[in-house]
Amino acid sequence: MHGARGALLVVLVAVIVFLAVPSALAQCELGVDRIRFGGQGVLTGPLADYGRQIQMGMQLAIEEINAAGGILGCQLEMRFLDSELAPAVGVRNARQLADWGAHFFVGTDSSGVAMALGPVLQELDIIQFFTHAATHRLTEELVYEQGIKQIVRVAAPIYQDAVGALVVKDMPEVKRWATIGADYEYGYVAWQMFKDLLKRHRPDVEFVAEAWAPFFTMDFTPHIASVMAANPDGIFVTPWGGEAVMVLRQALQMGVFDRIQVWWQSMGGSVDALEGLTREIQADQFKGKLWASARYIHNWPDTEMNRRFVEAFQNRWARLPNYSAESAYSSIYIAKAAVEKARSLETDAIIAALQDMVIETPAGVRVFRNEDHQFEYAVPAGRAMYDPGYPIAILGDLRVFDTSEYWRYPPFPPLD
Repeated sequence: MHGARGALLVVLVAVIVFLAVPSALAQCELGVDRIRFGGQGVLTGPLADYGRQIQMGMQLAIEEINAAGGILGCQLEMRFLDSELAPAVGVRNARQLADWGAHFFVGTDSSGVAMALGPVLQELDIIQFFTHAATHRLTEELVYEQGIKQIVRVAAPIYQDAVGALVVKDMPEVKRWATIGADYEYGYVAWQMFKDLLKRHRPDVEFVAEAWAPFFTMDFTPHIASVMAANPDGIFVTPWGGEAVMVLRQALQMGVFDRIQVWWQSMGGSVDALEGLTREIQADQFKGKLWASARYIHNWPDTEMNRRFVEAFQNRWARLPNYSAESAYSSIYIAKAAVEKARSLETDAIIAALQDMVIETPAGVRVFRNEDHQFEYAVPAGRAMYDPGYPIAILGDLRVFDTSEYWRYPPFPPLD
């Protein structure tokens, strides 16, 4: 008697729990409790704002999608880890996030970390949407040549840094160029692509000096002095984030902007750099000679989608979004579109759903390149200036070029 009553009690409790708390599995058409996004980016040191921006962009998109009912009835969640800009840490993070149950990965700042992740993504069979790491080798070699299908890059690659050549080619007085370069693959390849493109349009230019600064350089004065000894007209600079702010402030102290015609700051249109330099830009200390690129600029394009994104980001985080935030935010929506089309979380189904995808994002219309899994889109470059309509300095005097003028296409020719 007691056994029967006990069994009946268990059944009643189970029914009550089922009715009171509907199963996530029953609501989600994909048969999982949650769709899990594992993120990673740098969260420590002078470049840490990039990782935080990836994290904020992911979280904003996930909150919006969850509030609208999720993806096919499935709610989303995320976990985010610090990559420390170290390949070994990035690989360890990927394995930890896979053990947590991540269906997709998002993020990565360092090209070195990105390259180390490629074979691991293939082993784990988890797609990563890359939102910052710019190396051309990620898509040209690992995807196009080696066929690692689990790599998808949403951010513009290193090709974007070469766009400066299309701006300065129309400045005939700027003939002698030098670089203060990041002393790793990004700096060397960006400089090479800039030189190749500029020489194609301006055979008269000269490249007169190079100085290379490793990650976490604090004192750039020896590098600045070295290139200035060659009397350049223009300087092409690739240290980014907080390092960009430091090198520019030290250049001001050394009177560089009294002697040169153009300073080209790769990724200087990122929010963190503009935040750090707003006072100097407002005071016109750079004399209108500071030009920059970025992989997304918050004041362009002038579309309803971009305006909504920037407003939502500001309301949520009291910050403006940089390109890492926009590409992370867009990655989540790209994943949503692919999952809804595939009605699956399986890698092959998602890759099939991405084929020929054309999707509007805050950065503009992105087009998926089937051959190398790179989303292609145009980003303007411009001159750093102050506009009282914005809380920080912006890029103005914008120049927008068709991507065909400076992006690389398969089959990829070797760099000169």
